Amino acid sequence: MKFEFKFIDKKQGSIKDDILSGLTVALALVPEAVAFSFVAGVSPIVGLYGAFMMGLITSLFGGRPGMISGATGAMAVVMVSLVQQGNAMGDGQGLQYLFATLVLAGTIQALFGFFKLGKFIRLVPHSVMMGFVNGLAIVIFLSQLNMFKTGGEWLSGTPLYTMLGLVALTMAIMVLLPKLSKAIPAALVGILVVTAIVIFGNIETETVRSFIQSGGGDSIKAGLPTFNVPLIPFNLHTLELIFPYALILAAVGLIESLMTLNLVDELTETRGSGNREAAAQGLANIVNGFFGGMGGCAMIGQSIINIKSGGRGRLSGIFAAVMLLVFILFASSYIEMIPIAALVGVMFMVVIGTFAWSTFKIINKIPLSDLIVIILVTGLTVIFDLAIAVLAGVIVSALVFSWENAKRIRARKSVDEHGIKHYEIFGPLFFGSTALFQSKFDVHNDPNEVIVDFKESRIADQSAIEAINKLAERYQKAGKTIHLRHLSKDCIKLVKKAEAICDVNVVEDPNYFVAIDNYNKLMKLQTKLNENATS
Repeated sequence: MKFEFKFIDKKQGSIKDDILSGLTVALALVPEAVAFSFVAGVSPIVGLYGAFMMGLITSLFGGRPGMISGATGAMAVVMVSLVQQGNAMGDGQGLQYLFATLVLAGTIQALFGFFKLGKFIRLVPHSVMMGFVNGLAIVIFLSQLNMFKTGGEWLSGTPLYTMLGLVALTMAIMVLLPKLSKAIPAALVGILVVTAIVIFGNIETETVRSFIQSGGGDSIKAGLPTFNVPLIPFNLHTLELIFPYALILAAVGLIESLMTLNLVDELTETRGSGNREAAAQGLANIVNGFFGGMGGCAMIGQSIINIKSGGRGRLSGIFAAVMLLVFILFASSYIEMIPIAALVGVMFMVVIGTFAWSTFKIINKIPLSDLIVIILVTGLTVIFDLAIAVLAGVIVSALVFSWENAKRIRARKSVDEHGIKHYEIFGPLFFGSTALFQSKFDVHNDPNEVIVDFKESRIADQSAIEAINKLAERYQKAGKTIHLRHLSKDCIKLVKKAEAICDVNVVEDPNYFVAIDNYNKLMKLQTKLNENATS
């Protein structure tokens, strides 16, 4: 019998699957929300409130059922400096400035979705996507290594072996249980079994309670979030302080959310709405700003836990958020008993499922430029953050694409029976190919009439128009005339809009009559060409 570990099942969800997977996600959300709160320099309750409101609102109104949002490390690292600057202005002011910044960031994200700008995520190449998931898998793995520390020192001896044994047991359950039954999510079973072993076996190991206390917190127990307007001065100085942070938070949140949406789309072989997700992310962050949460965005780790556990519908995210609130209100003492090792084991399995292992198989099968992009995005995601990594990957991919297309411009030359020289252009004419385009023409030795045929090409941008203008000037100085033929409708619009700087004659296509309003002008021009040819 061949053993095969299949991390994601391609199946339709059910209410039972959504509820059980939602419970699993809620359990895993607690330590992550607490950890990111410590990173941002705010109370664990602020992080938990943020995870609850992000998860609930995006599950209700977002564009990707099954995707989980909450407090994230990518946004927490941006918040640190803002909270510190705010606290320097007065005790507790850092939190108030954070809330105001979230309202502004959420507004930017909502406008992004309202104006349907989510479509630009389609510009992200597959190589960038692979680098993104590989980088995040490494980041998740490295973040879990911190759980093997206590008081800033690495565990050793019996505590380390205990932790490793419990982590390994959780992972083994997640691998083996689906072979026997898929009725209950393996991650949930792993957490419950390991928790029972620790409690009834009286095993000493790090738990959620000890983890919170080691970070300076007391408990996750709290009441309902309440509405409050951020208590900061509303003036230009405040706007100057919070706007750059709001812009960065909005960008980081959108990039991580839309990239995670694309990944979940691929895993489930369905398609979500980027614009709707952007609007929902914005609404959730606005609500966080007014109800005391730290905000956030889509979480790739929790989303994969949800998908792996069978969650496919909106109910999974809604139930996860509601259960998180239940933990905060009523069940904090029970949740705090969960050993950190069980949650680390679940996240290690997420790392295995997230990393694109196919990267190693295609190293020798893809262009070198794509391989460089994958490595670049992976490295930048680990070293800096995913926003910088994705933007850098897109820019490098765009430059490579431009360079490759710039080399493709060609010109086939011929002289007809009337002595008119024809240049048939192949390939796009844009900023990257203008120099090579200019080199194709022999102005000094060409006859008096020259036709440049763009049937197999197109004018793409202003640089292309300027190149044509310069070419026209060269022929005019030599006392010769240049004509353009077979331009597509959009190319003609570009040339006509640039008539003031582009002194050329446009010869419309006599077959399909692009811009037939100039038909009479075309006839006169053809007559003139015939007269010149026979004279």
